[in-house]
Amino acid sequence: MLDALSDILTRLSVKGTLYFRTSFSSTWGLEVPPFENAARFHFAHRGTCKVMINKTGENLVLAQGDLVIIPHGASHSLFCENTSPHEILPLDRVLEESGYKGDGVLVYGGGDLEKETQLICGHFSFAKDARHMIFDQLPDYIHIQNYGETAGKWMESTLRMIGDETRSTKFGGDLIALKMSEVIFAQAIRTFIENQGSDITGFAAFADPHISRALNAFHKAPAESWSVESLAREAGLSRTSFAQHFAKKMGVTPIQYLTSWRMQIARQGLVEQKMNVAEVAALIGYASESAFSRVFKKEVGASPAEYRIAN
Repeated sequence: MLDALSDILTRLSVKGTLYFRTSFSSTWGLEVPPFENAARFHFAHRGTCKVMINKTGENLVLAQGDLVIIPHGASHSLFCENTSPHEILPLDRVLEESGYKGDGVLVYGGGDLEKETQLICGHFSFAKDARHMIFDQLPDYIHIQNYGETAGKWMESTLRMIGDETRSTKFGGDLIALKMSEVIFAQAIRTFIENQGSDITGFAAFADPHISRALNAFHKAPAESWSVESLAREAGLSRTSFAQHFAKKMGVTPIQYLTSWRMQIARQGLVEQKMNVAEVAALIGYASESAFSRVFKKEVGASPAEYRIAN
């Protein structure tokens, strides 16, 4: 059975895409445009570069072995240390000047190979209207230093294999790299929750040993007749203590969380699985089609039928 984080990532239909691998040589700089329903990532396979979040001006150094994820797909710039602002060009122009057609390695820069930067870059797309409160709480960027070592030896091997596959001309190399990149996203979110999540509303609930047990139980069986009392038993807490603890850590009540996630499942059932209203109601534990429709309209702002037509 899926744990809570696995269920969330699966329901949000996270899919990895490698949009380029690079050989950048000093001097170089490019601006990556914003992207909807996607998180961008860059892994420094060799060398270093700087990353700037354009809307805030925040800078970070991406050292060899580091991973950065831009969770909300915000515009950002990648450049080497001696690049001046006017030398940072839009990605489309860099692609045009380099002659890159979407296959192989994006080669660009001044030709100083002693300061070459090899990046593995891509994005994780989400299903349209995919929502979960923890993603709303993610910062503008997640920077995990020395990522392979942080995540463990198996992740270090995975990153090396992605680097090998993206350089390879062997059959199936792109598919292997893509599937591995999805693993990276899940591992990065888990690492963020474990290392920084305890202080952030939403993530704090997943980092809490008691609340996380209740969340795992619910996500494994969202159609069950859950109540605050039954979730509290899963958490090993009293009803009052659990309700207070949950609201403090998650920022919503247990019932609000259950309802919100059930409506996310309902959205997918209506649009992706082409279920009728009765089938979706049963899928998420509503005995009454009318009761489900009332809650759906309150949460989503449209009736199930209206939502399906619009999507």
